Amino acid sequence: MSGAQDRKPRKLRSTDWFGHNDVSGFIHRSWMKNQGLAPDMFDGRPVIGICNTWSQLTPCNAHLRALADDVRRGVLEAGGLPLEFPVMSLGETLLRPTAMMFRNLVSMDVEESIRGNPIDGVILLAGCDKTTPALLMGAASCDLPAIVVSGGPMLNGKFRGRDIGSGTDVFAMSDAVRSGDMSVEHFLEAESCMSRSAGHCMTMGTASTMACMAESLGIALPHNGAIPAVDSRRAVLAQHSGRRIVSLVREDVRPSHILTREAFENAILVNAAIGGSTNFIIHLTAIAGRVGIDLTLDDFTLGRDVPLLLDLMPSGRFLMEDFYYAGGLPAILRELGTMLHGDCLGVNGKTLAENCREAPNWNAEVIRARSAPVREKAGIAVLRGNLAPDGAVIKPSAADPALLKHRGRAVVFENTEDLHARVDDPALDIDAASIMVLKNAGPKGYPGMPEVGNMPIPKKLLQAGVKDLLRVSDGRMSGTAYGAVILHVSPEAAAGGTLALVRTGDFIEVDVEAGLIRLDVDDEELARRREAFVPPVRPNGGYRQLYFDRVTQAHQGADFDFLVGCRGAATPEKSH
Repeated sequence: MSGAQDRKPRKLRSTDWFGHNDVSGFIHRSWMKNQGLAPDMFDGRPVIGICNTWSQLTPCNAHLRALADDVRRGVLEAGGLPLEFPVMSLGETLLRPTAMMFRNLVSMDVEESIRGNPIDGVILLAGCDKTTPALLMGAASCDLPAIVVSGGPMLNGKFRGRDIGSGTDVFAMSDAVRSGDMSVEHFLEAESCMSRSAGHCMTMGTASTMACMAESLGIALPHNGAIPAVDSRRAVLAQHSGRRIVSLVREDVRPSHILTREAFENAILVNAAIGGSTNFIIHLTAIAGRVGIDLTLDDFTLGRDVPLLLDLMPSGRFLMEDFYYAGGLPAILRELGTMLHGDCLGVNGKTLAENCREAPNWNAEVIRARSAPVREKAGIAVLRGNLAPDGAVIKPSAADPALLKHRGRAVVFENTEDLHARVDDPALDIDAASIMVLKNAGPKGYPGMPEVGNMPIPKKLLQAGVKDLLRVSDGRMSGTAYGAVILHVSPEAAAGGTLALVRTGDFIEVDVEAGLIRLDVDDEELARRREAFVPPVRPNGGYRQLYFDRVTQAHQGADFDFLVGCRGAATPEKSH
């Protein structure tokens, strides 16, 4: 692909609103001037939308109002007109039933907000898990110049003389309380110690994974992935992004020029090297679908043999603050070297190879050399078999290796209510060799596919010293979580997948190396069980009904079927 310098300028969309001396132009300019905008703001300069997911109900994004000011300063410095607009904000910490159910809704909000307004290019301000893919999906469907600016991770948690990580240590401490190894008082004391600054999770959870994904795709500036939220260099990155988006508009560099198949392959390889979240698969697949690239689960096997280079929770010891100070994602990119497509273009006008050619590594413990990785193979594994004909996934780097090849007796929970009601029952018939199975946690089944796949290990097993257990579901899990957890089983139970037919006492065979997940029940018996399958009740109206009717399965990205593809930014209709 030729560089940005070879692209010819195009007529700006905003001139259709502001560039005419007729009734329409009068109305558009006059109303905008009630905000104190000077007449020369409408002289044909690029109009840059600042798409902001700021919300106090989304703690990860609660500082984005200030970051928007930094972007605005950069846009003005480069000769653009910055105009901020809000879209629905998704916070995994508070939003019910799950933020994932609204990712597609936000993508629609973003797409139509961009298309329907006089916007020439857009800065996407994101933070918490689903905001990054939602904004990228919407922007990709319009294909106007865009740059992602992430909010950045919190500072490392500090508790009783040691670092603690959001999510990862919460799950560990919760198990310690349930097993009697930690007091409730100490557990509650850790709350303030863990979340001590603005920003999203400082582990390699989904938010950090998404920020690194944007950087590895080239749709964000270098170092977007790891700069802490409260580090002044985050504000500088936002300012530089504001400057750069004006240049992208003038050069007509659009997401379709950046988000190529090679860029998606780079992202898959990088995600393996950093121990990224399993949620990455669903979100990357959905983004690819918006730019017309058919990304399948088989493509994610590209990362199977990639070494884990980042020693960071939940697959390692350190946290995002340490990652940035060690060199950030550019150091990982440089270490991966020729494994990547180095000629992929980034939004800064340079190729991936150019951006990381001289990237230093200041801490070889945090960022490992390929010759001394944390683990030899780190990629997310794809499993198939009669239990998951369309695939399931597992993150081997976060699991007990002894469970990656296992045959065990299923202990089945029909839904999350059943799980919570029985998991700690002393009479539950389960042991360390069992396989926990959770149904009806998929896109249609919940609905929304919540992060419940990392089912809590039963209390009696925790007290017996069991630290990991093989678990299978059609749901997702938090990127901060860990364990031998098989997720995204497709088709899901609510869609009539084989998972719906599993009964307690059945045996399941798993072989991660061979890519196998098999229910040891013959076809005749499965056919008999299928005759008795009762599909879930369709939601009665509203967004939930739309979601239930049109959401695709996990292996397809859980997007709405009618949103796949790029519709462009043309608006032939006029309001006046």
